[in-house]
Amino acid sequence: MTTPARTRATPARPRMTPPAPRARAACVAVAIATALLSAGSASAQTNTGTTVGQFLLIEPSARLAAMGNVGVGAFEGVQGTYYNPAAIGLIDRWQLAFTHAIWFEGIDYEHAAVGMPLGKLGRAVATLTSLRSGDIDVRTVEQPLGTGELFSVNDVAIGLGYGLQITDRVSAGVQANYVQETIWHSSAGTVTFSMGTLYQVAGNGLRLGASLSNFGVRARFSGRDLRILYDQDPNRYGDNNTLPGERYTQSYPVPQVFRVGLGMPVRLAPEHKLYVEADAFHPSDNTESMSMGAEYTYRGKFALRAGYQDLFLQDAEGGLSAGAGFANRNDPLDYRIDYAWAGHGRLGDTHRVSLGINF
Repeated sequence: MTTPARTRATPARPRMTPPAPRARAACVAVAIATALLSAGSASAQTNTGTTVGQFLLIEPSARLAAMGNVGVGAFEGVQGTYYNPAAIGLIDRWQLAFTHAIWFEGIDYEHAAVGMPLGKLGRAVATLTSLRSGDIDVRTVEQPLGTGELFSVNDVAIGLGYGLQITDRVSAGVQANYVQETIWHSSAGTVTFSMGTLYQVAGNGLRLGASLSNFGVRARFSGRDLRILYDQDPNRYGDNNTLPGERYTQSYPVPQVFRVGLGMPVRLAPEHKLYVEADAFHPSDNTESMSMGAEYTYRGKFALRAGYQDLFLQDAEGGLSAGAGFANRNDPLDYRIDYAWAGHGRLGDTHRVSLGINF
């Protein structure tokens, strides 16, 4: 008697479906957030006080300053080029922006920028930054109350940038700056370069940005204040003991900053929107840090902002920041006014006011 062979059915393997675009974006966000948090916990030796041109670290945008100075992933327009030159590639109209900041001890900070579309050639930006200390009394060991003379510190940076929107979601940009720092009759000048990229994961979703700022050559002070009269041999009489000479100063680098960040716009309701961003910083003259901030807008006109800067920074004086803004969007002319307050601990508070015009 023949026994029929038994057959065993093999269960079909489940098909592996690729992750949805939102799932991929979420994975990318988690990975970037992990990298940002790990940057804050990394230990590094601080090089504070070893660079020249510290005014290059003052952020010009009052909008982004109110959000804790996060901006590498924000599409901020012409003033966003300071944080990420890739923002140049997203300029679609002529833009003008002006910022006045009241810095520590009455120091005045000014920033002006103009952005221009060049059609198929891309976009261009020109910037001017100025820092003025005002008059300061000259004091010496022999005359600690002052000699009657006055000196001042004046810094200036002139920049030209170019950006291109490579695809509908990717842009890149680069900017060159001539930087000069003047103390009384002596000055130091150099040229720096900044570059960056922006990537928008979804149409109105996650934004990723990265930039490297102030990559340049070292600068050395020279000028009238360094000239001296020199006696080559003090023990020899009858020679010329008033030979003209000049002190040769050491060269110093400019403060370089690598930024990486992510931002997410959230639509709460048709007339209510929220934007949040977190950035990580790796400077050449300090320890790593993080900043985060948020902006709430109503009907695209009224905005409230808050943030916290210098998280994990060694010996940090920065902290809370806040501000507000108003925008009027009417063709062919748009304008926006923003204000920012930032606390700096023992150094005091700073205030910024920005005006932006699009046409």
